[in-house]
Amino acid sequence: MSKENELEYAKSVIQKEIDGLAALRESLGNDIIRAVDLLCEKEGHVIVSGMGKPGHIGRKIAATLASTGTPAFFLHPAEAGHGDLGEISSGDVLLILSLSGNTQELTPVLSYANRFGIDIVAVTGNSESVLAKSSAVCIRIPENAEACPYNLAPTTTTTMMLALGDVIALCLLKRKEFRREDFKKLHPGGAIGKRLLTVGDLMHKEVPAVFEDDLMKFVLPEMTRKSFGCVCVLNKIGKIVGVITDGDLRRNICSNFLEMKASEVMTPNPKVVSKEMFAQEAIKIMNDCKITGLFVTENEFPRGIIHIHDCLRAGLA
Repeated sequence: MSKENELEYAKSVIQKEIDGLAALRESLGNDIIRAVDLLCEKEGHVIVSGMGKPGHIGRKIAATLASTGTPAFFLHPAEAGHGDLGEISSGDVLLILSLSGNTQELTPVLSYANRFGIDIVAVTGNSESVLAKSSAVCIRIPENAEACPYNLAPTTTTTMMLALGDVIALCLLKRKEFRREDFKKLHPGGAIGKRLLTVGDLMHKEVPAVFEDDLMKFVLPEMTRKSFGCVCVLNKIGKIVGVITDGDLRRNICSNFLEMKASEVMTPNPKVVSKEMFAQEAIKIMNDCKITGLFVTENEFPRGIIHIHDCLRAGLA
C-alpha cells in the first residue's frame, strides 16, 4: 500500500467510527433517560464492568464518572468470581458493557446481582442476550461494522461505548448540578487543577494600602515594604478609590512630590477582581491592561492582591 493510499485508509477508519457515532446518536431514546434516573436515585457507587476491550473502555467510564461527581469504580468480571463480588453493596448500580451480552466471564456478576437485587444498566449490542434480560435498563448499541477490515477487532463498537459513557456521566453531571467549583475539589493536580485555581488560592492577604489624604512621603515606604510595585488608595471608610503604581510615581515626580497627597498621584477606578474569579481570568485582565497586579475586593473593600508572578509560580501563563 502506498503512503497516499495508506493516508486515505486512515481517514476511512475515522469515517467508519464517525458513522458509528452518528448511528448511536440517532438510536438514543428513553432508555438513556431511564438509566440516568436509576443511577441518580441510588446512593451507592456505580460499578462499571466489562471483559476484554469493553472492560478497558469501562475503566475510562468509571474514571470519568468519579471525576464528575458520581462515585464509581471498575470491577473486573474475572476477578469478581474470586472474591471481588464483596465490593458490591446493596445501594450500588452495575453498569456492564458487552457487545454480545453473553460473555461467559460476566456470569458470576450477573448471578450475584440478580440474587441480591442489585440493579444493572446494560450496554450491549444484543437485546436478547443474557445481560440484556438480566438488566433493569438496557441501552442497545446499534449494529454497525467495525473499522477493522475483517470486522473483528472492537473499534467502532468500543468508540460508541466510550461515547455512551460520556453521555451518562455528563447527564449525571447536569442532574447533580456539578459545577466548575466542584471540579476543583476533585482535580487538585495536573493541568485541570491549574485551570481551576482561583484568585483566592493565589492572592496575598496583606494589602499595601494608604488613604487619599496621606502624603507621598508616607506612601513610598508602604509601597517599599510590601514590594508589589503598587499601593491601593482608600477613601475615609476604607473602600478602594484608586491605585498608585511605579508608573504613577514617574509621571508625577516634581520638586514638591513628597508633599503631594495620594489622591493627586493615584490612578482612579482601578481594575479589581473577586477572590472567586479563576486565576486564568485574572491573568487575561492583567495582560489586556498591561499591568502586573490586581487588587482583590469584596463590596469595594480590599481583601488581597494577586501579582502576575504568583500566577507564573503556580504554572499559569
